[in-house]
Amino acid sequence: MSTLPTTETTELDLAAAAVRPQRTKSPKRKTGHLKLVPETRELRERLKARCREIAAKMDKETPLSKDQMEVVARRLLDDMGMPEGYVGWTMVVLSSAFWEDQVAAVPPSRRLFLLPHCLKHAEGCPADYDEFGMNCKKCGACSIADYRSIAEEMGYKVLVAEGSPVVLKIIVSGYVDAIVGVACLNVLEKAIDKILLAGIPCMAVPLLSSDCRNTSVDEEWVREMLTTAYQQPAQQTRSYVHLLRASSEMFRAPLMDELVPRQRGNAAISTDDQDPLKTLDPIAATEAIGMDFVSKGGKYSRPFITLAAYDAMMGGESTLADGANTIKNFPLSVYRTAMSIEMFHKASLVHDDIEDDDGFRYGQPTMHCRFGLPTAINVGDYLIGLGYRLVSHHARDIGPAAAVDILDCLSSAHTRLAEGQGAELLWRDARDKRLQPLDALKVYALKTSPAFEAALYSGIRLAADKLSFDMAQYVEPVRQFSRNLGVAFQILNDLQDWEGDGHNKLHAAGDVLGGRPTILWALALASLSPEDQAAMLATIDDKELAPAVRVNKIRQFYDKARVFEQSQRLIEKHRARAEEVAENLAPEALQRLLYYLIDTVLHRDEAAPANLVTFQTKLPITTR
Repeated sequence: MSTLPTTETTELDLAAAAVRPQRTKSPKRKTGHLKLVPETRELRERLKARCREIAAKMDKETPLSKDQMEVVARRLLDDMGMPEGYVGWTMVVLSSAFWEDQVAAVPPSRRLFLLPHCLKHAEGCPADYDEFGMNCKKCGACSIADYRSIAEEMGYKVLVAEGSPVVLKIIVSGYVDAIVGVACLNVLEKAIDKILLAGIPCMAVPLLSSDCRNTSVDEEWVREMLTTAYQQPAQQTRSYVHLLRASSEMFRAPLMDELVPRQRGNAAISTDDQDPLKTLDPIAATEAIGMDFVSKGGKYSRPFITLAAYDAMMGGESTLADGANTIKNFPLSVYRTAMSIEMFHKASLVHDDIEDDDGFRYGQPTMHCRFGLPTAINVGDYLIGLGYRLVSHHARDIGPAAAVDILDCLSSAHTRLAEGQGAELLWRDARDKRLQPLDALKVYALKTSPAFEAALYSGIRLAADKLSFDMAQYVEPVRQFSRNLGVAFQILNDLQDWEGDGHNKLHAAGDVLGGRPTILWALALASLSPEDQAAMLATIDDKELAPAVRVNKIRQFYDKARVFEQSQRLIEKHRARAEEVAENLAPEALQRLLYYLIDTVLHRDEAAPANLVTFQTKLPITTR
């Protein structure tokens, strides 16, 4: 921690130095009243100057979470006698001050400059929209063209768009290393968690209002931010960006071809080919379809966990500025083990889509819809075998004892996943749709937690022989951490199912319509009167009702039973248990990783819009 001088040290300065131990995450709440913008430029300048003073005293080794930033922002406002409504604005300015020297360490050619559409003048704007976003005309009517000219002259990559997960994809894809931008507080609130927790250097100037037409911004601040001089920081802030990139890169050529050499040639699947099975060699088809699916989508979070766990046990050097070179020196056996877990995951998705008869995966038709049921089943089986082969064929590199332990962990995870899925299918096909909350949580623990456990265990186990530590001390903590993280994640997934899913199902309440057991359903049955229970059970069985009508009726029962509030409390309970495990684990780099997983895995995404539109940019962004 930074050591503060004993003189002229305020309570707020002490808060800045001691903020890191505070891990408790605030429950989801309404934040509209916290998004006021200070009315005058003079007031904004005073707050900005104080934010810089506080940020200069902070330990910058690891990123701050949104909750930790809020603690300091609130105390800053109290210290200055300012209203609570400025909390959101102050957090953005404080965060920008925290990251300023890290952004400065990135050359402008590796920075992304983000501008919002709403800075344009709505009336008479000559700009056109195409598949690349807004084509700004230099007409002089608004400031977008001016900012864009400055940024492009300095070498920035520029994107005129609203806040979106596409920004994180751009970063992970490796095209830029820092973000500077302009946005309203509503957009910044949605983006701040995942981007900052990953350790992505980021600075932003808040718009002066959240209106979506003809808004304005402190123009001098934007120019000051844009022209941040390139220089090395006094202290490096740790980042998971290099590990996130590595976990994605291993599923793209040429690294993927090196890690998993093709056994049947280099047959490829074309997205334009309406019947690729007719053009492929029959023997090569299974491998080609399987490898194409593995490389096409997903966040690759499980391989990331394995790589990051290994790195944490080895000293955490991959989170430093030169982390990319550290990762390049990882043994290939570490990469292949991480890849094996993704193979199992992708196989489970293929089979899960079949069992649930889902039509979309990663925004594209599911494998059984495109290639037929028999082929999809067979490709899923192939990926399972490939996953085991990635570990077993490299036992010499991993070490016989480590290989046996990892294979045992993977097989245990695989069988538990099948048990959880089997329990779900039996309930779905049963006539009696009653379900106890405890039974729902057991299914969650079996379906979701084993993958987290296998990924963490494998990464730690790969380091154990190299560092000669006793693996036994980690087995139970990793299991408990993964169980609580997995259960909380699945409950969160249930809640988001009622908001729509921009990645897969596209429609709200898919679990109810698909007849899958959820904690929401179980909590409703446990909380409603016998009469309401009977009515809810009758509603779900009434196939004469239109799907939208059934969903609306079920929502009324859920609201009456307050299941959404109950579920949120369960998430916080399991989150707290996972944090308790993390708090007692060493080394510090592993503890830091576990906290990062908690904060990111349990981050609640905003509801997807009803009409999902893929935003494309002029950057060569991959959707993998």
